[in-house]
Parts: sequence; structure tokens; C-alpha cells
Amino acid sequence: MTSVRVAPSLLSADFGRLSEAVAACESGGADAIHFDVMDGRFVPSLTVGPLVLRALRKETRLPFDVHLMIEEPFRTLDQYLDAGAARVSVHVEAEPHLHRFAAHVRSRGASPGVAVNPGTSLAALDEALGFVDFVLVMSVDPGWGGQPFLPAAVARVARLRAQAEGTGHAVEIAVDGGVGVGNAAALAAAGARFLVAGSAVFGTGDVPRAIEDLRAAAGSLP
Repeated sequence: MTSVRVAPSLLSADFGRLSEAVAACESGGADAIHFDVMDGRFVPSLTVGPLVLRALRKETRLPFDVHLMIEEPFRTLDQYLDAGAARVSVHVEAEPHLHRFAAHVRSRGASPGVAVNPGTSLAALDEALGFVDFVLVMSVDPGWGGQPFLPAAVARVARLRAQAEGTGHAVEIAVDGGVGVGNAAALAAAGARFLVAGSAVFGTGDVPRAIEDLRAAAGSLP
């Protein structure tokens, strides 16, 4: 059986209590911790940087999944790898040299991925599928947490799965934005195997239970 992995996004956590949030995720059985890195340029908001990752790296054994919503991501990439990132995704809209990015991330022992915005054609990923380990499908417009899920993301995941299979590339499909118990099953059935959830985890008051409920909603797949 193939299980769907769950990565809580700290964007929706209490930034004054991040250590406690990470501990709750680990005790609740999360598969990774997701960091939304925003620079105020590629997206309007500003969030965390490598110093926060480095500080939290000492608090948990969970892998760090780092989503770089920034311009010129290659310029600061090593800072996030040095801080303990195990998975790093950059946007196809922001990084023209995905082959170079992927090769460098792998050379550092981490897993490279590419993110795609809701309004970007999946055709933009044709070449990238041969370079990366995973694709992060945005199911909201990036820049803020707590946005409602865009239902069209389910069909995009299914099309991306067919696109990857048709070209012989075994990439994992991740989804980020508005993910919760109400859409987890549909996303998993469409081909998603890695779900990033912020408000659905941290907005409940019971992080371990929320993780359990999300994983149960996604189910286990053959």
C-alpha cells in the first residue's frame, strides 16, 4: 500500500511558539515540516529565512520541506540547504535553470522539486519533469495562508500524473494550499502523495488529531 504523506505548514502556526508547533507535529506523526519562504517580491508577504530553519533543526528529527517563493532562488539556495532542508522546491515561474538547481540540490544530498502556480500551464513543466523528484501543485494563489482551496487543483493533479507517466518520469505530486479533510481523498485519488496543510492542522487546537484525521481522509492507496 502507498500512504499519503502529510507535512504541516508552519505558515499557519503561532510564530511565537514554533518550537511547540514542531514538537506537536512530530508527536502527531507528521512526515515532514513544511516551510513557506516568501521574499516580499515574488509574492507580497515576508515570512521566514534560513536562521529560523537552523534554530528549529535542533528541535526535531522530521525532514524539512522548504518551498522557496522567492525571486532568484539559486542565489540563496545554499543557505537553506546548510540550515537543514531535506526537500527544496522552487517555482517554475522564478527559476529558468531548473536542471542546474536540481543537480545542485542533489549534490548536497537533498531532494529537488518544482512548484507551479494555479494560473501556469502544466506544459511549463514538460522539461522540468526530467530534472526533479517532485512537483508541488499550488491549490491557492501563493502568498498567504488560510486561503480557500481551488477545486480545479484536483483535475490539475490528475493531468500532471498523466503527463508524468506519459513521459516516463516518476515524480511525486505534492499539493499545497487549502488542503484539508474535505479534499484530501479527491487529491489522493487524482495522484497526490504528499499533502501540505496549514490551517487544517494548526487551526483545530489539536495538532496530532488533525494530522491523524487528514491522513485518514486521504486513505491508503494500492
